[in-house]
Amino acid sequence: MSAVFPDALPVSRVPDSRDAPPLRWGIAGPGWIAERFAASLQQHTRQVLAAVGSRSAERSADFAARFGIEAAFGSYEEMAAAPDVDIVYVATPHNHHHAVARLALEAGKHVLIEKPIGINARQAEDIAALAEARGLLAAEALWTFFLPKYDAVRQLLDAGALGQLVTVLAEYGEHFEPGHRIFDPKLAGGPLLDLGTYPLAFISSVLGLPETVHAVGTPHPAGVNGQISAVMDFAGGAHAVVNTNLYGFTPTTATIVGTEATLTLDGPFNAPGGFTVRTADGRELRYEEPAGDHLGGLHFQAAAVARAIAAGGLEVAERPLAESVKTMRLADELRGQLGLSFPDEPHAAASEPQRLDSLTLHDTEQP
Repeated sequence: MSAVFPDALPVSRVPDSRDAPPLRWGIAGPGWIAERFAASLQQHTRQVLAAVGSRSAERSADFAARFGIEAAFGSYEEMAAAPDVDIVYVATPHNHHHAVARLALEAGKHVLIEKPIGINARQAEDIAALAEARGLLAAEALWTFFLPKYDAVRQLLDAGALGQLVTVLAEYGEHFEPGHRIFDPKLAGGPLLDLGTYPLAFISSVLGLPETVHAVGTPHPAGVNGQISAVMDFAGGAHAVVNTNLYGFTPTTATIVGTEATLTLDGPFNAPGGFTVRTADGRELRYEEPAGDHLGGLHFQAAAVARAIAAGGLEVAERPLAESVKTMRLADELRGQLGLSFPDEPHAAASEPQRLDSLTLHDTEQP
């Protein structure tokens, strides 16, 4: 049956972040993304920044002073144990996400973990299992999926407005100055986790997991991977193409092609902004959302988490844990084909490609 192309695009159903019930947040890792998260919450929500923790007491104290946070701790353990903290936002370097999330969960705290949720699927699965066992919420802070425009995209896909999905294209490249942590092999550097998580998550959320993947990569002189490209095919004949690199800025767009219409998200597709839907016969619909940065977008994930916890939920509908695990399994497959591993990672976690038919986990057809 042919899809019915809408006369107008859906209206986003994402509520005002100020309406979300306030939680007392502890921030683990007072770095660049934590600064923007704290500022976004203070500007757009009623959430309470209750504590900050770092391996450096000096850094914690400085962060607390800048954002008016009452408690500053010189260790993640102390902050996780603080009675005035309801939830921990894990904003450490990637290779510490798993350990710090476990600390918080074992201390009885909910967790919102910066993307990627771990450096491999095994870590993601372990976090999900521990959260379930403790009756606590765990979620990946992949802010893109919490933005208002993605609710409109979900509605279009759920309604089948694009027809049968045949192709998804997504890419993300960026320039980094020498000395950036992305060039540090000890910090799980390279573009895959910092940048590639976005297009991989987009592809896997729309099409599920592929039946086959063909990946190529280029090493960087710093000792990390410099870029990865891959083509994938899916049950039913759909294809996806992805690229991520740390050499230079790209348009960072994403496109979903269906038999009835094509949806193209403005670049950068992972940030607030608009999208366009076009049919083959020339009809066009435009979704307008003001282009924005982290300050204007990170608050949506915190508000969604707060609403879920208030409702007794253990995860968020916008980014279920199964979706986070699925993205990491796809990233593991790319690394396995290229022979890439991260420090302190069991050899089999990355360097041995998995059977693709073992990758499927709660596949969905929506971002």
